[in-house]
Amino acid sequence: MTSAHAEHVNGELPHEPEKATLEGRNKTLGFWLFLGGEAVLFGTLFATFLALRNSNNDGPTAAELFSLPITAIATAILLVSSLTSVFAIQAMHRHNLQSLKTWLIVTVVLGLGFLGLEIYEFYEYVVHESFGLTTSAFSSAFYTLVGFHGAHVAFGVVWISLLIAQLYRKGLTVVTAPKVYVSAMYWHFIDVVWVFIFSVVYLLGKVG
Repeated sequence: MTSAHAEHVNGELPHEPEKATLEGRNKTLGFWLFLGGEAVLFGTLFATFLALRNSNNDGPTAAELFSLPITAIATAILLVSSLTSVFAIQAMHRHNLQSLKTWLIVTVVLGLGFLGLEIYEFYEYVVHESFGLTTSAFSSAFYTLVGFHGAHVAFGVVWISLLIAQLYRKGLTVVTAPKVYVSAMYWHFIDVVWVFIFSVVYLLGKVG
């Protein structure tokens, strides 16, 4: 019996409960492989967008369309949510269940704020700028890339919300800890992807 498992049997969690069992370590390793596949998928979407970004079909261009202040606020919100997920993991390592739940709730709220701004942005483009999914090759590539990322954020919000509910029911254990840990990995991943989207789609679109 490993020392980590013995601590769990005695009712005490190790410092890093997500690594206390073989199942937990396997979940982390498997999730790294999953994120590798996601990185390849997003890389393909980025390449497609870059190839089609100037194919406007007489529709609005990126420079005419994008509003950097709104996107910058959305970016700040998502980056802060990445920090709050770090605080959640730190709380988990301190075995502070209440702080863990609080930081996860804050992360979810910030994620919802980001989604709200993205929905507003899409609404403005479609309704006021006549920039829909089929307007041009550029618009199709834009909505596919940014919308696909938004779907990942929505999935992360639902996932973390379900984990919060599970923490309320079962508490912090060597079973729930790996789930929290991999959800934080996922959240950091979609935050990093957004930094690339903000740079490649919005900043590059405004400057050239």
